[in-house]
Amino acid sequence: MGSIRFKLGALIAAVATFAVLAAAGVVLAVGATDQALEAAIAAQRRLDLLTEASARLSEFGITAVADASHPTADRDRVSSARDRVVSVLDTVASESPEDLSAAEVTTQGRARLMAHLKADFAVLDRQIGLALSDRDPVRRSDAVRGALNAFAASAGPLLSVLVESERRGVVNAREEARALSTRLRLGAIGLSVLVLAAALMLHRTLARPLLDRLRQIDKAAGAIGSGVLDTRLAIGSRDELGLLMAKFNRMAERLARRARKVADDRAVLERTITERTADLTAANARLAAIDASRRRFFTDVSHELRTPLTVIIGECDVTQRAASIPEDLTRSVLATIRKRAARLHRRVEDLLRVARSESGEIELVFQDVPLRPLLEEAALSFEVPARRQRVQLALEAEEPGPLVHADREWLRQVVEGLMDNALRHGAPLTRITVRQSCEADGVRIVVEDDGRGVAPEQRAGLFERFARGSSEHSGFGIGLALAEWVVRQHGGRITLEDNIDGGGSRAGLRAVITLPLPDAERRAGEEETP
Repeated sequence: MGSIRFKLGALIAAVATFAVLAAAGVVLAVGATDQALEAAIAAQRRLDLLTEASARLSEFGITAVADASHPTADRDRVSSARDRVVSVLDTVASESPEDLSAAEVTTQGRARLMAHLKADFAVLDRQIGLALSDRDPVRRSDAVRGALNAFAASAGPLLSVLVESERRGVVNAREEARALSTRLRLGAIGLSVLVLAAALMLHRTLARPLLDRLRQIDKAAGAIGSGVLDTRLAIGSRDELGLLMAKFNRMAERLARRARKVADDRAVLERTITERTADLTAANARLAAIDASRRRFFTDVSHELRTPLTVIIGECDVTQRAASIPEDLTRSVLATIRKRAARLHRRVEDLLRVARSESGEIELVFQDVPLRPLLEEAALSFEVPARRQRVQLALEAEEPGPLVHADREWLRQVVEGLMDNALRHGAPLTRITVRQSCEADGVRIVVEDDGRGVAPEQRAGLFERFARGSSEHSGFGIGLALAEWVVRQHGGRITLEDNIDGGGSRAGLRAVITLPLPDAERRAGEEETP
């Protein structure tokens, strides 16, 4: 009894027994129902035949009376009616007595009644035949009517008895069918109760213990799947499920050991990955910065060299197309070419200087530099882009202006970078002003615009290395981080302020560069490259 195979076999045998019993009950019920239905159908058929026989007899009598009243009798029509009556009576007589219900029709029996009815009809047929052979219509009609009356007196009660008996047979068959239906319902209810009781007993004794143990295995497997590897099962009986539970416990133990080993290896791997990720992140940041600098450098080269080269080529084409070149035209063309070539050379030097700054190779050459020509040159380089954007450039600087001890090209680059930032990031704006002034703390260079400005909380981040503004446009110019470094190398400082107009409302941004005077003993100290 401890084997699951035996329990499952017993369960299957019980189910098969219930199925056989149910099938046998269904077969018996169907057989009894068929018998009841056949009896009812046979009784109804015989009743229908008797009704038809009564109708045929009436038809025969009417035909005989009609022929007897006619001056010349039509024996063919009477014969045809007689044949139909005989056919119906033969059909009724051919019905098997076993098809009747258990009750007797009369004391003489159904067969005797039918034989007597057929004999009476035979007598009626002979009498009508003899009557129709009489040539006197009156006697012929009287004889036919007398024969019919005698037949009605003799056969009428017999036919009524037969009809009534068959009607009772139909009623009895219906009652028997209803009784059979009641017995089948009671039997089905009893069998259902028996089957439910047996199923409940089998469930309590066989199925539920097995299901409980399977449920424990399923719950333990779910716990193992959720990571609770210390889950174990109570083995219980030593059947097939008990052996399975023992194997499950051994598997869980092996999984727990492997999980501990995997956790240790994972910790080591995570430490290694963290270290390598940090190295890769730093390397990627360096590569990204170098790549961005390279792309920006080549973009600036193509942009900044295009315009001067176009002018130089155009001037040369104009000169070559002239038949004779006047001296004043030659001087003008050569002056334009030289001016554009000098500007192109300066831009190439600027681009190379910016490229060296991105790689950390910056060398400053300090000398006393007049400030106004430097600011004029910076403003002139943005004359075309400003005119294209309908922005007015204004230079407010005194003649000849103060001297500053600075690297001329790098200081010009810083001023141009501030103007470039105003054009690219300050839109919408209408004016950019560059001014110089001498203050007690040094020389000031101010680049201000009337654009949208920069929020105070965002300004500090603009001086960080590789910081970018909100604009997606690229262009030539050094970043604010590099500009701040260059200004500090000059011993000065650079700040961003709101450009406040007379009404006190903010209208743009003001960049202020403060540099020491040449006669001050403050010189730019050597600092590390940003």
